[in-house]
Amino acid sequence: MSVKTIRGNLLFWKISAVFAGLLLVLALVFVLIGSRFSKTYYMAAHQQLYGDIAGHLATFTQPIKNGRPDTTVTHDIIHSTMVANPSVEVYLLDTLGNITDYVVPQATVQMNKVDMSKVKQWLVSESGKRPLGDNPKRSGEESIFSAAPVLENGKLAGYVYAVLASEKQKEILGALNDDLYFRLALYIFFAALLGAFVVGVVTFFLITDSICSIAGVFKKFQEGDYGARINGYAKGNLGVLTSTFNEMADVIVDNFEKVTATDRLRQELIANVSHDLRTPLSIMQGYTETLMIKRDSLSRIEADRYLSIVHEGTKKLAGMVDQLFQYSKLEANVVAPQKEFFPIGELVSDIVSAYQLKVQERNIILKFDVTGTLPAVFADISLTERVFQNLLDNAIKFTPDGGQISIALAQTGDSVTTRVSDTGVGIAREYQEQIFERYKQADLHASQGKGMGLGLAIVRKILELHQSSIRVFSERGTGAIFEFALPTSRGDQNGGLVAVR
Repeated sequence: MSVKTIRGNLLFWKISAVFAGLLLVLALVFVLIGSRFSKTYYMAAHQQLYGDIAGHLATFTQPIKNGRPDTTVTHDIIHSTMVANPSVEVYLLDTLGNITDYVVPQATVQMNKVDMSKVKQWLVSESGKRPLGDNPKRSGEESIFSAAPVLENGKLAGYVYAVLASEKQKEILGALNDDLYFRLALYIFFAALLGAFVVGVVTFFLITDSICSIAGVFKKFQEGDYGARINGYAKGNLGVLTSTFNEMADVIVDNFEKVTATDRLRQELIANVSHDLRTPLSIMQGYTETLMIKRDSLSRIEADRYLSIVHEGTKKLAGMVDQLFQYSKLEANVVAPQKEFFPIGELVSDIVSAYQLKVQERNIILKFDVTGTLPAVFADISLTERVFQNLLDNAIKFTPDGGQISIALAQTGDSVTTRVSDTGVGIAREYQEQIFERYKQADLHASQGKGMGLGLAIVRKILELHQSSIRVFSERGTGAIFEFALPTSRGDQNGGLVAVR
């Protein structure tokens, strides 16, 4: 027998046992309630059937004459009544409730007085609402009774007090009830077992059918079908299981895609880094080998030129490594901007001054325009400086000699808007959606050897840390304009990357 079959059988018996226990408890409660109501029903029925017996005895006989019980007549009549109905026990009471005479079988009366308040209450109560009274044969035990006043010459001479449930009747009913309860409990027990078995079988197959269907989806997912999902069972505990598995599967698939994308990007990074670092390293290696081989034959001017080329190569390598390091920190979300208020105009002015020598080498005009008096912006100074540096490096890289680069600042509402424009080659429409992605550039063919394509990706990451956005306006051959805004207050600005064609 397989483990699955054993577990299924155990589940079946557990379900059956639970239902059997539940039905047996319900059966016991039913028996107890039934016995309680049967007793109440018996008493109410007996009260209805024989409740007027005392009135008949008081009306058709004259049990009290001259203020005393007339035993010569009443005993025969009352005895005949008790023979016809052995459950009745008849007593005569005086006006104070004292028992003056009685006819009861097989027992000794233990009380000589009954509670007259119950008798008077009984006389004025409606049928079905009459109280229980004293049982003279058992002190402290209440019983159903019948009562009627006895009049002599128009005056109250006493009462006829009839107990309607005798000890003999209780013995007979007790034996019958015991037999009834035993048979009732026995029938209910077997009915409960049968019901538990039927319900257990039906429930077992309903539950296991659903579980088997769900397990089949689990198996498919385990075997590599990551599109497998559980359909149906939207409610109850199975609904929770279904939604939990589907959500878990979505998370797993999403993680798989992220891992795949990360691995692909890792491969791209290795390829890009290998390609971009190979050229300057090869140049540096070639010139250093030349210096080593021809150090005695090279003139001082040639040696200085070779060393200058090697120095430029190291600077280029240092810049590439710095970009890689900066982007890796931004990608790993370990960079926390240290925001503060500072004058952005002064920062841009210093950056423009630092770049003047670089642009003059290529006859590029670098202009800086400010509209009005600008308020201080709330941002990280060093990260903001990196944004401007990367945008200027990108503009210089793609602007031909003799071109022009402009930086314009203007206040717009609660922010300062920056526009960096150039007269370079522009950005073709097919590349505008990917220029801010890592390792991507505006023109993959025209930009060979011009860097790893991390500059604009770093810009976007930094601006995202400031809850800002960057937009590009460009057409092929018409230059490009990059625009972003920084807040002038501590309130965050929501934005996202938008590329405008």
